[in-house]
Amino acid sequence: MGNSIIAACKNGDSSLEDLDSYFPVRPECQADVPNTRFRPRAGRTLSERRWKAAFSQEGYLDIAGVLRRIQRGGIHPSIKGAVWEFLLGCFDPNSTFEERNELRQQRREQYAVWKSECQKLVPVIGSGKFTTNAIVTDDGQPIELANTTSNGHDTNNGMPVDDGVYEKKVVQWKLNLSQIGLDVVRTDRSLVFYENQANQAKLWDVLAVYAWIDKDIGYVQGMTDICSPIIILLENEADAFWCFERAMRRLRENFKSSGNSIGVQSQLRALAQIVKIVDPKLHRHLEELDGGEYLFALRMLMVLFRRELSFVDALYLWEVMWAMEYNPNIYLLYDKTLEQLPDKLNITQLKQYGKFERRILRTGATKQHDALAIFLVASVLETKKKQLMKEAKGLDDVVQILSEITGNLDAKKALNEALKIHKKYMSKVKKT
Repeated sequence: MGNSIIAACKNGDSSLEDLDSYFPVRPECQADVPNTRFRPRAGRTLSERRWKAAFSQEGYLDIAGVLRRIQRGGIHPSIKGAVWEFLLGCFDPNSTFEERNELRQQRREQYAVWKSECQKLVPVIGSGKFTTNAIVTDDGQPIELANTTSNGHDTNNGMPVDDGVYEKKVVQWKLNLSQIGLDVVRTDRSLVFYENQANQAKLWDVLAVYAWIDKDIGYVQGMTDICSPIIILLENEADAFWCFERAMRRLRENFKSSGNSIGVQSQLRALAQIVKIVDPKLHRHLEELDGGEYLFALRMLMVLFRRELSFVDALYLWEVMWAMEYNPNIYLLYDKTLEQLPDKLNITQLKQYGKFERRILRTGATKQHDALAIFLVASVLETKKKQLMKEAKGLDDVVQILSEITGNLDAKKALNEALKIHKKYMSKVKKT
């Protein structure tokens, strides 16, 4: 998060702060933005003071205490970025300040190398500007663009003349750049932060570099919704990139697609199975309406309720979910290819797991059927059950009824309901 924003308030435990000072909305967009329910609460929210106190003199983090506080009341806006880096597995809580500084420097250097590779192919990357126009044809031939501005954005890509020899994936990456630009313009446009073209360009750069290194998936619409908050929270572009890269490790399967299959379908199938078991009557009704594939829930799962919540409430939901699903081996799994968890866990170790993850360890259930987000969608369906049963006569009605939660979803209440549904689901599965 920018220094000016961090400096906006240092009273980390205050519950009376105006969140607009952290994530201000453009005046002309106020009427279109959902109301924010989250407010930092003294004694519940992880504050800046408590965050600093959670580190030992060497830098070891009391992750168990941090998780408890986040699960109780989220994270204060002034420290969200720093805490997210741990929740998403960028850093090992059992590392020292010195070790993390060294790792951060290594990652910044690696990002600079990748960005340099991208700049050589498309010089507008890293220029503080970005393009919304296509820079190559479908067969990889460069498109000559005048040095003009489209939609307020510089579209001169500075492309060098190529010899016409292109690898298929490089061509696809270049084709993706204009789509990234179009999505950047649309993402969180109500926030004052993105009035600054340099901030939009920063979002574009991070997504462009990510698409460059993850050539199997590249870029898929929806990634801007995941990346945007990270860009706002972490001032250094390289740090933001690595935090997004870790977030994508959690969500990457959602964005995979091949032929007629989309990655999020595995979660949709799991959702159908869960609803079928916990509420067979509702499931049968949805099947009769041709909604048995639960495609109406695709967006909620794909971008983790970003469209159903205010910006601040979406951040609160994510961090509480990540805290609940936290696994202390997450850093090892990412960076040291640890294949298995310890055979036996003592009480001290269990405390380092998130509340929801502890349940998974105890039940031994598969991760596919135990992503908290799936149970969150199931909780939304349950809250709308009466209306769905009574008013939904077709799939369009289902979509319309669910769209009514936009701006009205209580993230904290929905999470509590999701935990209840998970408990009910596991109980019924155990009996069968």
